[in-house]
Amino acid sequence: MDKLVIEGGKKLRGSVQISGAKNAALPILAASLLTEERSVITNVPPLRDVQTMIKILRSLGIKIHMEEDQIIVQPGKYSGFTALYKIVSTMRASICVLGPLLASKGKAKVSLPGGCVIGPRPIDLHLKGLRALGAKIKIEHGYIVGDGKKLKSNRIYLGGPFGSSVLATANVLMAATLTPGKTILENAACEPEIVDLANFLVKMGAKIKGQKTHIIEIDGVKKLNGAHHRIIEDRIEAGTYVLAAAITKGEITIKGACIGHLGALIDKLREVGVVISNIGNSIYVKSTRNLKPVDITTLPFPGFPTDLQAQMMALMCVCSGISVITEKIYPERFMHISELNRMGAQIMKEGSSAIIKGVPKLSGAPVMASDLRASAALVLAGLVAKGRTDISRVYHLDRGYQKMEEKLSRLGAKIWREKE
Repeated sequence: MDKLVIEGGKKLRGSVQISGAKNAALPILAASLLTEERSVITNVPPLRDVQTMIKILRSLGIKIHMEEDQIIVQPGKYSGFTALYKIVSTMRASICVLGPLLASKGKAKVSLPGGCVIGPRPIDLHLKGLRALGAKIKIEHGYIVGDGKKLKSNRIYLGGPFGSSVLATANVLMAATLTPGKTILENAACEPEIVDLANFLVKMGAKIKGQKTHIIEIDGVKKLNGAHHRIIEDRIEAGTYVLAAAITKGEITIKGACIGHLGALIDKLREVGVVISNIGNSIYVKSTRNLKPVDITTLPFPGFPTDLQAQMMALMCVCSGISVITEKIYPERFMHISELNRMGAQIMKEGSSAIIKGVPKLSGAPVMASDLRASAALVLAGLVAKGRTDISRVYHLDRGYQKMEEKLSRLGAKIWREKE
């Protein structure tokens, strides 16, 4: 098992290239189940989660070849319809094969994804949406068992207690493309990753309107084709490097980042005192002032992303004054608080909010990553902390960040990987 070691105190300078979006690549790979024809998908990040999705597709009988950032998918007349627990249990996004299997094969058996350290993440909206399309679904022995032989169009409301669901929207959207008639998804997620999925489906021959809004219309077609598609850049990776520049008082150009995907983050960072501008398809970030506290509430897109909450908290730890972060998507997503406090932060949790009292400095310490974004928050804290920080369980980080220590090293950070 690996760990990351960081000697903090280095200002980051230079430029960094953003990789393809993991959260767009996973449902797009699942969408290849909807056709027998060959698809070519590029700008795919070679991350652990992507490898897990490839394992699932191969277990269903699909031929896949990956070389660098390109994946060639050749479904043919694949016969599998079961996504096994031993694979699905390692990645929650595996659930997004459910809709495509029901629509293309008329049946599916997908392991329940299980719990998550960031709090409960129920699949009720997935099942509600697919049942509304006419799928017969039951839970047996830890598996979702579905019959999709008689799918029918419908008007479906996809709102939940914490707003829209990205993966539920993806699942129902994919199933609806091969469902006869017009399906309307209300309160659908409109994150950039959903737009990217819809654009791929349109290239395959799907008829979709409104994918940038909360109301998506799908006219079902009889057959989908293969397609060539380039995955969008990862807005969460981009946002993490924006915050890395801010926390180290550095100056970074982030290449391939779309400023329109990070509006809420950029608005708050300008309020904090960070200089941010758009240069072509890059974002320029400069942080030199004493940073001010700010209040944050996570919300579905275009609100502040829950996937940047932990990283933003790391920054708030070294802003003078008191900041408040309220988590509206996953109210229990605060596992990083105790580890940040080990580094000298002063954070107190109250319900679904965290109150952060800024400190003059953080100090390096041995800490343990609990999940993907918490890992990134600990890396940011380590970059600014005095002394050495050892971060254990960085396999979490490898799920969503491509060669993070290498990219940070090129920006001037003193960071390396060791065996524990």
